Amino acid sequence: MWSAKTGVLSYRNCSLLTFAFLFGIALNCNADGQQDPSSSLSGTSSKAKSAGEARATAIATSDRTAGAYSSKLKLGAGDLVELSVYGVPELSTKARVSNTGDLYLPLIDYVHVGDSTLEEAQALIEKRLSDGGFVKYPHVAMLVDEYASQGVTVLGEVARPGVYPVIGDRRLFDVVSAAGGFTEKAGKTVTITHRNNAERSVVARLSQHLERGTGDNVEVAPGDTIVIARAGVVYVVGDVGRPSGFLMDSDSITVLQAIAMAGGTNKTAKLSGTRIIRKTSHGAEEMTIPLKKILRAKAPDLPMRADDILFVPSSAGKTIMYRGTESVLQVATALTVVAAHP
Repeated sequence: MWSAKTGVLSYRNCSLLTFAFLFGIALNCNADGQQDPSSSLSGTSSKAKSAGEARATAIATSDRTAGAYSSKLKLGAGDLVELSVYGVPELSTKARVSNTGDLYLPLIDYVHVGDSTLEEAQALIEKRLSDGGFVKYPHVAMLVDEYASQGVTVLGEVARPGVYPVIGDRRLFDVVSAAGGFTEKAGKTVTITHRNNAERSVVARLSQHLERGTGDNVEVAPGDTIVIARAGVVYVVGDVGRPSGFLMDSDSITVLQAIAMAGGTNKTAKLSGTRIIRKTSHGAEEMTIPLKKILRAKAPDLPMRADDILFVPSSAGKTIMYRGTESVLQVATALTVVAAHP
């Protein structure tokens, strides 16, 4: 039978069971809904560590890439070098390499670093400091602020002649582009003189249009001197349409090409008297040109050289005839006008 006492005890038991059940659900929900703080911190730490390692790797890779060129370059006259010795700030200095390739440093005086890489120069300075007893186990760090010796000199027919740096592999068109390209008077050839072999110059052909990529796009090296010569000029004078001097677009130009650039010959020209006046080591020389036969394809078209003068004389007979014809036409025109207006 159910008693009040039993009923009370049963009610309390039920209440305790209900509370325990609900508390267990709450604990499970809390466990499912929340993340362990230590686990979260551990994950964040791992991510930060990975990001830091990635940055360090990227920086190291960037440094290696940036230093790839500098490790190959050699010091030369005019380069500005910054030097420091670990633990000895008094020896930190900036110095410029002299024309003889020497570098002046405190304590050890002059050190010859010309044609040495940074690593070689550092090792040499460390040895001098150690052998002289100035620093025990020295560690030298060197940086190049200015690579003055790593430039090429561009002269002649370019927009901006001057000295341009050459770091890494560079070709002729790269340097010409940096100098602003060719001028209108630039020729087709360029002379390259190497610093280490000044007696042997390289002659290359250039294109007036760099974007076409034609010509001898040769490699250039630090210390090279590049000279772009002016194009040759031929002169056409006498009884032609536009007597003047004309730039040679190529190494040579023919008589007919020169005549065409001058607007052709006039009606009063004496074609048989055409001649070229050419400068030689023995003075000026004249050569008769069979222009009439050349125009009729009965004689080969002759090449001209730079500074040649092509002279086309006037024919006295043709001049008189054409002037007489002009006079007759003028008189006839005047009579016609008078007759029309009495």
